[in-house]
Amino acid sequence: MAPQRHEIPTHLNVEDKAFFGLAVRQVMVLTVGLAAGYGLWTGWPDLPPLLHGGLAAGGLLLAALLALVRPHGRGLEEWLFVALHYARTPKASVWRPREPAPAPGKPRRGTWAAVEPRLSWKEKPR
Repeated sequence: MAPQRHEIPTHLNVEDKAFFGLAVRQVMVLTVGLAAGYGLWTGWPDLPPLLHGGLAAGGLLLAALLALVRPHGRGLEEWLFVALHYARTPKASVWRPREPAPAPGKPRRGTWAAVEPRLSWKEKPR
């Protein structure tokens, strides 16, 4: 029996699905969020129960938001990067013309005397 051949399209711009229709990135973010929530739950047993549960639930909620909320098809981490980039970019710029490059063989400014080398060697004692 001849082996079956399947052509795999590589030109598609689609993320691979891992489990339950979630992309690999989403599964990893949820896994990290679950691990962080569990670490917060077991890491500080002496905290009051309300604060204890709130920290664990906050970690899980943050992971769920990062993994599942995708406004306009982009993840929240991409939007955060764009917002930080926008905040760091100057909002106004000033145009100043450049000084023209000097012609070859001519000094930039001033006369030839200003360009002449300064000789500074010691005279030999006699």
